[in-house]
Amino acid sequence: MVRDWVRVFIGMGANAGEPSSQLQLALAALQELPLSKGLRCSRFYRSAPWQAEGPDFINAVAQLDTQFCAPEFLKQLQNIEQSAGRTRPYHHAPRTLDLDLIFFGQACIDSGPLVVPHPRWRERAFVLHPLADLAPERIHASDWHSVASQVIQAL
Repeated sequence: MVRDWVRVFIGMGANAGEPSSQLQLALAALQELPLSKGLRCSRFYRSAPWQAEGPDFINAVAQLDTQFCAPEFLKQLQNIEQSAGRTRPYHHAPRTLDLDLIFFGQACIDSGPLVVPHPRWRERAFVLHPLADLAPERIHASDWHSVASQVIQAL
């Protein structure tokens, strides 16, 4: 069965190991995904941990078009995280790689581990700033107020 193409946005972050290298490796893995095309990436940003622990994060947002269904795409992201050595020893632990599915087309999904749009994307400067590089039309002017106090630096 051939599915329609869906545009997805993925929040990417790392604050353990070599964060910039981890994001580059994740981008290479996304580029190689079957049933996917048109990978684009925002600039990289440095931000302090937000509701997490450890050193500063390096963050970005990736965009691509895929024919995977949402649960299959989430599984692909989790496989990339595992390949990067992602472990989850405790909630908000430092991460070698964190890939969050921010948007899956225009879908609204709430089924256990899969919730899109990501429920906290508007609360996070490390999502809004890189997302603005790729799809500024997705951000409302009022969204910037909730992240005004979060320190973030384009790299």
